[in-house]
Amino acid sequence: MIDATALTVADLAKMIDHSLLRPELTADDVRAGCALAARYRVASVCVKPADVATAAERLSGTGVRVGTVVGFPHGSSTPEVKAAEARAAVADGAHELDMVLNIGRLRGGDHTAVLADVRAVIEAAPEAVVKVIFENAYLTDEEKICACRLSERAGAHYVKTSTGFAPSGATVEDVRLMRANVSDRVEVKAAGGVRTLDTLLEMVRAGASRFGATTTAAILDLAAERDGAG
Repeated sequence: MIDATALTVADLAKMIDHSLLRPELTADDVRAGCALAARYRVASVCVKPADVATAAERLSGTGVRVGTVVGFPHGSSTPEVKAAEARAAVADGAHELDMVLNIGRLRGGDHTAVLADVRAVIEAAPEAVVKVIFENAYLTDEEKICACRLSERAGAHYVKTSTGFAPSGATVEDVRLMRANVSDRVEVKAAGGVRTLDTLLEMVRAGASRFGATTTAAILDLAAERDGAG
């Protein structure tokens, strides 16, 4: 488990995926978001699939990785379509893929389909970091645990709480549950409602090591302010 008290501002920045997923964002908005991500030296930006090439161009040489989404936001595309999305994203310059698993198949108990769904993306883009989004707002704890185990079995690098587009997002309780039900090989990403430094640090203590955030500047500016005051 990460010691939240020992994290520097640079450490915190490298735990943030700066989110640029709102449907109304223009190409200029994406470029501005990439500039912010580069300035704060975050882990990555997470952009819509149509914006991957733009982000890759803007972030080349900055050390900030490019991420995108697959099967977003409902997870209801077929495995074949998700695999095609993954291949196209990597070809455009994506390094990380946040895929939504098939929520309905999980809730219906079709574990074979869920496993095949996640594997399709991982096999289509073996060089990419794959994060599996559960959309916990729609799941029972038992279903979340099952999703953890299936995602790890499929070869996922991260399990992720939410898209940010459901009725609710990340909770401390869900992060703890997910951390307890994957091995040390798999990390936990919290997204949806992680808008303040204190919330982020609480999630770190619960077991998350990566965060989707839109308020990146406010979080890191406050971290720097507190660091300077200390």
